[in-house]
Amino acid sequence: MLASTIPTEEHVHSTFASRYTRSPVPRFHMPERSMPKDAAYQVIHDELMLDGNPRLNLASFVTTWMEPECDKLMMAAINKNYVDMDEYPVTTELQNRCVNMIANLFHAPVGKEETAVGVGTVGSSEAIMLAGLAFKRRWQHRMRTEGKSTEKPNIVTGANVQVCWEKFARYFEVELKEVKLKEGYYIMDPVQAVELVDENTICVAAILGSTLTGEFEDVKTLNDLLLKKNEETGWNTPIHVDAASGGFIAPFLYPDLEWDFRLPLVKSINVSGHKYGLVYAGVGWVVWRNKEDLPDDLVFHINYLGSDQPTFTLNFSKGSSQIIAQYYQFLRLGFEGYKNIIENCMENMKVLKQGIENTGRFNIVSKDIGVPLVAFSLKCGSKHTVFEVAENLRRFGWILPAYTMPADAQHIAVLRAVIREDFSYGLAKRLVEHIELVLKEMDALPGRGVKKTERETQEEIFRYWKRLVDRKRSGVC
Repeated sequence: MLASTIPTEEHVHSTFASRYTRSPVPRFHMPERSMPKDAAYQVIHDELMLDGNPRLNLASFVTTWMEPECDKLMMAAINKNYVDMDEYPVTTELQNRCVNMIANLFHAPVGKEETAVGVGTVGSSEAIMLAGLAFKRRWQHRMRTEGKSTEKPNIVTGANVQVCWEKFARYFEVELKEVKLKEGYYIMDPVQAVELVDENTICVAAILGSTLTGEFEDVKTLNDLLLKKNEETGWNTPIHVDAASGGFIAPFLYPDLEWDFRLPLVKSINVSGHKYGLVYAGVGWVVWRNKEDLPDDLVFHINYLGSDQPTFTLNFSKGSSQIIAQYYQFLRLGFEGYKNIIENCMENMKVLKQGIENTGRFNIVSKDIGVPLVAFSLKCGSKHTVFEVAENLRRFGWILPAYTMPADAQHIAVLRAVIREDFSYGLAKRLVEHIELVLKEMDALPGRGVKKTERETQEEIFRYWKRLVDRKRSGVC
């Protein structure tokens, strides 16, 4: 077939798909005609070759490998809409089992004849939205009972929270009161957090595994300080724990660490199944301490799918595959299996950390206790920046994010390598070799010499990310 259109930037071209068709494919408009399935496959396959290698993407906490048996289960359930609970009762039962396993892992006070309160979500973002809504509604009920205004709710967090907390605050009109960071201390200070609490605070959000450095925030101290303040003021300010990254780490590595429902003010916890829960994206979970912590007026009851179904989600239709995959991992690995995998991640983290320290060029910002990751910054006096290091490492396929810390530590710029199950000892050694090679090559280049202003640093960050993202957008987020 001869090409009917002159090739332009508005079209997609494929090398091997020319065996099936030579007509360029419109980039932003639906094609007028159908094409052979082999051609459609090849066009897309060719484009996806330019994506980064998920195994070398150390920016992401998200699971990139699962066993073939689990892949088969997921594909077998790919056509099941999870919301059809009456049609797929076994899938619903598996979700309920997962909720109860997670609740028990987090020491929820669930009786022998009781079921835990929780739900599977689309990642921890939806889980946080649901938990936040529950806190806001309970606060509104209490304030109305006391005859007080409900116009100015707020939530207290550290400036290191993930962006989904900012989304919750903006979307649901809650003021976000952030505890600022400082150099050398990149998590929320519980003392400062409690000082920000007032009668309009719907909850304090603590992070078990900061995205920036992997550190666990001190939930125990936060709980004790908040109990004292509640007693003094008559308030009943609760705690939510964002355990997106650390929820499937702490129970296996630090069983004596008190951060979960063992603390009386912890009313809800979210965790990402697609991170160290070892499931492909995207599945999250949110569990509540008991039924009283989830207001009844947030739960919807629908019956047009075949039976009465209570539901508390922001999303409606979603796939069943990740729920089934999570149950597979719980069943397949058990407590022992998860413990072995996380311990192996920590060992590989220490190998990478030691290799980076041995270069003599970096300061390690992350801690040994927390999520298995290495966050590191260039030592003072370096001629170059972490953004240059990150960009040069991409030549070898490595994706390491470079970023500045939030206020008031924004003058600190770091690189971060997340250690997942699929990051081996050999890859750790190879990454160190490539970092050393990049440093050697950069040393041979002229240094910039002059220390940059904050504005110049921000402009460098902007240019760095801009180079990684195609400027042409379809208009869709």
